[in-house]
Amino acid sequence: MTSARMGSREVNGREQLVPDHEVVIIGAGFGGIGAGVELNKKGIDDYVILEKWDAAGGTWHANKYPGVAVDIPTFIYSFSYDQKTTWSKFFTPGDELEEYAQELVDKHGLRDKIRFNTRVVRQAFDETCNMWRISLEGDSEITARHVIAATGGLEQPKLPEIDGLDTYQGVLMHTALWDKDVQLAGKRVAVIGTGATSLQLVPEIAEEVSHLTVFQRTPIYVGPKPDLKYNRFWRALFGFPGLAKGIRHAINLSTAYTPDALWRLDSKYVESASMFVANRIRAWMRSQVDDPVTREKLLPYYGFGCKRPSFSNTYLKTFNRPNVALATEPIQRITEKGLLTADGVEHEVDVLICATGFHLWEHTPAFPVSGRGGKDLQGFFQVNRYQAYQGVSIPDYPNLYMVTGPYGYVFGPYHMLIESTTAHAARVIAETKKRGTTTAEVKQDVHDAYFHKMHERNKNHLWLSPACATSNTYYIDDHGDSPFRPGGFGEMYYHNKYFPLDNYRYSAETAAPATKSRSTRKRNKEVVG
Repeated sequence: MTSARMGSREVNGREQLVPDHEVVIIGAGFGGIGAGVELNKKGIDDYVILEKWDAAGGTWHANKYPGVAVDIPTFIYSFSYDQKTTWSKFFTPGDELEEYAQELVDKHGLRDKIRFNTRVVRQAFDETCNMWRISLEGDSEITARHVIAATGGLEQPKLPEIDGLDTYQGVLMHTALWDKDVQLAGKRVAVIGTGATSLQLVPEIAEEVSHLTVFQRTPIYVGPKPDLKYNRFWRALFGFPGLAKGIRHAINLSTAYTPDALWRLDSKYVESASMFVANRIRAWMRSQVDDPVTREKLLPYYGFGCKRPSFSNTYLKTFNRPNVALATEPIQRITEKGLLTADGVEHEVDVLICATGFHLWEHTPAFPVSGRGGKDLQGFFQVNRYQAYQGVSIPDYPNLYMVTGPYGYVFGPYHMLIESTTAHAARVIAETKKRGTTTAEVKQDVHDAYFHKMHERNKNHLWLSPACATSNTYYIDDHGDSPFRPGGFGEMYYHNKYFPLDNYRYSAETAAPATKSRSTRKRNKEVVG
């Protein structure tokens, strides 16, 4: 494999390879856009953004299923430095969010930085030259001193692990890979899954299909959705100078330290509060469904907050339609004609839609990544649990920064996380350049102390309590941990913006000849700064 423009320079009298770019950002969703903005702020302009799709927008470009929309109010689902007041609704449709991403790309001069239709298949740290070698689909390579991984959590669609899926003879698709050419009108359709995606999809397609069967494994809490239109009044109100920003700050302030206080409470009090809220929501849910048998099947009985709560004014009412059925018997296998459930009934369908989410933890990272000594990152996570300092960096993986790493995300507005972790990465990259070094690597003791603190805090978490035992929540990883950051936005934001830069070890290469193999590399010389 060859690199497009990698050159060399003389260092201490020896030829040394120079990477193609100072920074490579992987992904042009909101995470990658936010990373580009932060690099611009630091005056770092030698970077490129690699995007596998043909446009920016990430999940909002990839997800085109009917009804796709954000499930939190959009005025907080946006960057603090680029708030928008021209949305159509408080819970904005996906096409408007993709449009917002395009506007950000142009406003911040990122369009020329993006290489579209460029899929990363692996990356490896070259210890001889202190740089990352990034392999691309098509057998080409690009090199970078630093890498910011902005692939997001909703990266790899997850098909259900059900026997016979590959034998189905009808139309099969995942909501994240929606085929707009498939016509649903007059068809018998099945939807597997009742999470946030299904809540949006099911009401949209119920009117046009001849029959719709929704297969539910675990019911979800559904609350009323105050989906107001952004009419002239709201646009004028939020357009008033400083008001939108003030509301955003008020919301962030209200959630800044409240979650941290909850983590510190005895779990029995949190569980009691969770069940109190659950009872109130179930009462509303009962009022939406006519048939008592279907109504009971749709009601969850684990604690509120164990799974991501969702909002819809139409999902539950959809089950009042004569052409819509809810199936709760376990799916035994997929047949050529449809789905066979444990009660012996074969549900014949023309189109099978999997609203089954994404591989969130077990496929982190999204492609093979090897650090010092060829250490595989996914293997490291599987053996040592998911962990990263501030959710950003890990020892033995120098110059690598994650936007949505383990123990980085405080549950709530996504863009606040992006602003925090990308600022973290940009600070370290700028400091590396300032010190005239080629690597920055979080110190082992700093990383370990952070992981221990987060892991201990989470032992008291609602998600790990008996109240959530039957929830089947993706908040719990394959180790039985909850690798979300237990704390508030204030702590997350402050610690990423102002952590001591000496928490990283900055090193310079000893300029081993570029023609020698890795086995002849010399130990890096640490630079004291």
